[in-house]
Amino acid sequence: MAARPSEPSEPSEPSGPPGPPGPSEPTEIPASISAAPVIPTTHWTEPQQDDQHGDDEEEVFDDGDSALGDDAASTTASLSASILEYRTFHGRTYHSLQGTAEHWAPNDDAHLESMDCVHHVLTLLLDNKLYLAPIAEGAIKVLDVGCGTGIWAIDFADVHPEAEVIGTDISPSQPEWVPPNLKFEIEDCTQPWTYARNSFDFVHLRYLFGSIPDWDALYLEAFRACKPGGWVEAVDPSVNLRSDDGSVREGTALYDWGRLFNEASTKYGRTMSMVDDGSTPDSFKKAGFVDIHSRTFKLPATPWAKDQKLQQLGAFSQLAMEQDLDGYAMYLFTNALGWSEQQVTVFLARVRKEMRNTRMQAYFLVEVVYGRKPEPSA
Repeated sequence: MAARPSEPSEPSEPSGPPGPPGPSEPTEIPASISAAPVIPTTHWTEPQQDDQHGDDEEEVFDDGDSALGDDAASTTASLSASILEYRTFHGRTYHSLQGTAEHWAPNDDAHLESMDCVHHVLTLLLDNKLYLAPIAEGAIKVLDVGCGTGIWAIDFADVHPEAEVIGTDISPSQPEWVPPNLKFEIEDCTQPWTYARNSFDFVHLRYLFGSIPDWDALYLEAFRACKPGGWVEAVDPSVNLRSDDGSVREGTALYDWGRLFNEASTKYGRTMSMVDDGSTPDSFKKAGFVDIHSRTFKLPATPWAKDQKLQQLGAFSQLAMEQDLDGYAMYLFTNALGWSEQQVTVFLARVRKEMRNTRMQAYFLVEVVYGRKPEPSA
């Protein structure tokens, strides 16, 4: 039976005003804040080839290599050109149109740097761990779905040189120089996956919120691609900013941030409410996973906390957001909510002002869910 999402660690009551709350579960706080340097990103000129596909002829989809999409006859040159035909909105670039692939965030340098910063924040939040699932060691096969800049896959491949790691995304935004046990492919995870059944020992999905039209279908594909006994792990945030002291309340820009994102994503048809409604463990259970675990963490949005480690998490979190607030909001607010660019700019100025006010004790919830694919019955 799926374990329900755990209650996030509650901060302890301050000894006197106006001290901010501190955590009651220090085990949720990283012991170190050291992080690897942010890796600069460059675009591929050619997609990398894959020898993983086709080892199970009955299960391989007809569209062949995952980098080829629906047109398996396309040449490498034409494919490379098409995936680099980025769309431009309000001076920002977004992934090229490929099938039904759709993502609300830019893929330019400003946003990629923000996402690399998010990676460091999440690693610190998980006590300097890249994952929580009790995966096997050794020569395992790992799939990182929606890998973005590829930084998680790179870190995993470095730590596990004996593993074979594949990172997939709809944009070729990954570095050219990567560990020899890692390769990247263009793949739309909202379509049937092109990997044979039982291909991977570990499937990792992180921060796909707002990009998935059918979460049940996504985790069913992950279940199919996972080997019996293997693990799938999903990490996503709630877009709602919260506070325990009432500082983030209706009428504040930080409160409106989450409200507007949820409204826009609902109109967009790709929900961001999975953490708030607790649906991810249920989706895992529907897919067939067992030993399902859910852990919820409080992530300070700014460095308001007295606790030094929480302050540092908040500082990095604020840096990640302010690195590209425009990129997070512009596409959804203009296309889904019908705002003008000027309206978005004015709203984001309010958000920045409140983020820099340490009396606003705002935090996000981040949920980590992992489950195991059962072994076949004897």
